[in-house]
Amino acid sequence: MRAPPNRRGLICWGRCKMDGITITAVISAAAAISGIVLGWLGRSRTVRQDGAEDGELRASVEYIARGVDDLRVEIRSQGQRYDMLAERVTRVEESAKQAHRRIDRLENEGRG
Repeated sequence: MRAPPNRRGLICWGRCKMDGITITAVISAAAAISGIVLGWLGRSRTVRQDGAEDGELRASVEYIARGVDDLRVEIRSQGQRYDMLAERVTRVEESAKQAHRRIDRLENEGRG
């Protein structure tokens, strides 16, 4: 049984001759399919790499956020220490003022 005659040679059973247009069409289809497959593989690889970079960035941001939180706690602590020192300096100044008054009074009593 022989294959039915084919005008362009696209479908044939047994022996068939492929003309230039058929070969070009087959090569074009293979190139298109391989381009789609390679493009999809490259896209998925890029998505994975972007995910890894996003993870690194998130870790860096979290590290920076923890550092900022630590600095806020330290600044609050320094503010409290400053307030305590300011209060102590005020007391020392008042005490020195009273001491000078006593010294002045003693000097005045000694002269008089």
